[in-house]
Amino acid sequence: MLKLIGYIVFGLSMVCWFLIPVVPFLGFSIGVAAGITTGLIVAGEVTFYLSIFMIGKEFLVKLKSKFKRRKAKPKPVSEESEPVE
Repeated sequence: MLKLIGYIVFGLSMVCWFLIPVVPFLGFSIGVAAGITTGLIVAGEVTFYLSIFMIGKEFLVKLKSKFKRRKAKPKPVSEESEPVE
């Protein structure tokens, strides 16, 4: 049950982040839009970390592996290649 609630909270954090680019087009004044955007950023971060706490470490490891860049293997230097000057 806790994991299900964690996944729901994770979804809410994603909704917060997806709403941030929409705020400037809603017709609010600059100050109100800045306040709403700040609130969405804080809410998104808090709900994200809360969901990680609820779901568990294996979810965090899986999430990191999705976004981790793969390093390309270095190409071997052949003996026949000319040195770069």
